[in-house]
Amino acid sequence: MSANSKPFPRVTAKTLLEYKAEGRKIVSLTAYDAIYAAIEEEAGVDLLLIGDSAGNVIAGHTTTIPMTMDAMLFLTRCVARGSRKAMIVADMPFGTFQVSTEDTVLNAIRFMKEGGAQGVKLEGAGYLLDTIRRLVEVGIPVMGHVGLTPQKVNIYGGFPVQGQTEREAEQIEADAKALQGAGVFSLVLEKIPANLAAKITKQLSIPTIGIGSGPDCDGQILVNYDLLGMIEKFKPKFVRRYLEGARLIREAVSKWADDVRTGRYPTSEESY
Repeated sequence: MSANSKPFPRVTAKTLLEYKAEGRKIVSLTAYDAIYAAIEEEAGVDLLLIGDSAGNVIAGHTTTIPMTMDAMLFLTRCVARGSRKAMIVADMPFGTFQVSTEDTVLNAIRFMKEGGAQGVKLEGAGYLLDTIRRLVEVGIPVMGHVGLTPQKVNIYGGFPVQGQTEREAEQIEADAKALQGAGVFSLVLEKIPANLAAKITKQLSIPTIGIGSGPDCDGQILVNYDLLGMIEKFKPKFVRRYLEGARLIREAVSKWADDVRTGRYPTSEESY
């Protein structure tokens, strides 16, 4: 390293491994645009996930299935433009990694080159292990995801807690170990019993990021719209609202609308 060179400016996969070794909890949150990305990392978020949950909270779909590569690339570029320090990870949407290793690598490369991401996330294990190895070989950090994998909503018939039976728990544990062996740098554990998440976290050398999986994971992630109370009718057990965002925004817009109708806005000071 030359005297004039600077260290890599962002949180990286290596950084998160160091956090686990130090016992430092990892803070992750979704983001879908430049404004939220900038605010969230200024507030101390380590990892920004462009989740295919955008299908729900941005696009208004009932599942993540309709999200396309083009839509996710657009959102990833938006987040990248607003971020300077946090690690940016893009969710690979349904249909972009299930067909072949070649397709998956090409799509993941697009997220890195065109989207500005520093990694991608894939749901599942098993048949994906060779694909994950190939992604890592070509230099693409991969985040794994086990437990409740929302892209299988049509198999599950909803979004049930996973790993409640001994057989399910054993399979999730085996998948977690296999994903670590394939080279993922971290692993999302979604909606599994807290004791199972704690067991997996203790067994792995890579960090686990929990969502609805108890306090013993190495980090936590939420959908930012849930944390901020933007969707009032949706509040699963694991979501803690830190702001009643929908109410506050509604009140602000209502006051502005009233000011417009009564002539209180704009004033002469707000006019040219």
